[in-house]
Amino acid sequence: MKTIPLDQLFQNARTHSAWLDRPVDDAILQKIYETMQWGPTSVNCLPARVIFITAGPEKDKLLPTLMAGNVEKTRTAPVTAILAYDPKFYEQLPKLFPHADVKGWFSGNEAFAKETAQYNSALQHGYFILAARAHGLDAGPMAGFDKDAVDAAFLKDTGWKSSLLVNLGYGDASQLFPRSPRLAFDEAARILK
Repeated sequence: MKTIPLDQLFQNARTHSAWLDRPVDDAILQKIYETMQWGPTSVNCLPARVIFITAGPEKDKLLPTLMAGNVEKTRTAPVTAILAYDPKFYEQLPKLFPHADVKGWFSGNEAFAKETAQYNSALQHGYFILAARAHGLDAGPMAGFDKDAVDAAFLKDTGWKSSLLVNLGYGDASQLFPRSPRLAFDEAARILK
């Protein structure tokens, strides 16, 4: 098994906004999903859903849903992923968690199901970005878009709800600004004994 260096996933990885004119093979997109799916979620609920959009009419349909500052970087990205969640993820639990009947925890309890779907899909969306980096792509996650418009344009037949957009491709490192600082351990973490 190949080991991915931590700098590829974290230390040297950057959020990209400018892209090289280099296509992304569909097989890599499939590998990203197949890698992401192994990250842990509560009761293996796996509520995240992904729609990959490449250049063409579907990308053109996405652009008007974006905040102005996100339009050009999305237009030029080889791929934009709509990261969503399925509010009815629990319908899959008999398959995904076969050793216990947990579907009833969520069906009929919309608030608990929504909370579970949102925080577990957020975990999976983090796994998605790491999986993209592990497979050699750069990522540019964005929250600046009209979720209702994206849902209406791309997800209405699924019942899924959009959470995040992530541009994918081979980033143009010459367009990166200096790395922003991070908080030191003692500013953001504690060890209690």
